[in-house]
Amino acid sequence: MRKKDEANALIEICPVRNVIARFGNKWGLLVLLIISEERTIRFNSLSKAIPDISPKVLSTTLRTLETDGFVHREQFAEIPPRVEYSLTEMGQSVIPIIKTLTAWAEEHKAQIIENRNN
Repeated sequence: MRKKDEANALIEICPVRNVIARFGNKWGLLVLLIISEERTIRFNSLSKAIPDISPKVLSTTLRTLETDGFVHREQFAEIPPRVEYSLTEMGQSVIPIIKTLTAWAEEHKAQIIENRNN
């Protein structure tokens, strides 16, 4: 096996990369933060809180977060049907890390933008 192939194989099986890629996409972190602030939230309220996300992308993001165990989805047998989202224990455990990352990004945002423009 060539060295490049070996490196790519290692990258693909990397557990950290696999986990972070699932909730570290464009919307995953933001969805987790908003749910953590609201404790429980309905789809439409979440959609209004993130106006530039399409319903399809929000639905896919929620499904991915639910599949991985970060979000709990509860459907109520009512007319009209009601679905609420909340964080699981694991979802709650990642929030302090996301908030630390967010604080770091805020602190370094101007420098990063300046570096991009150079």
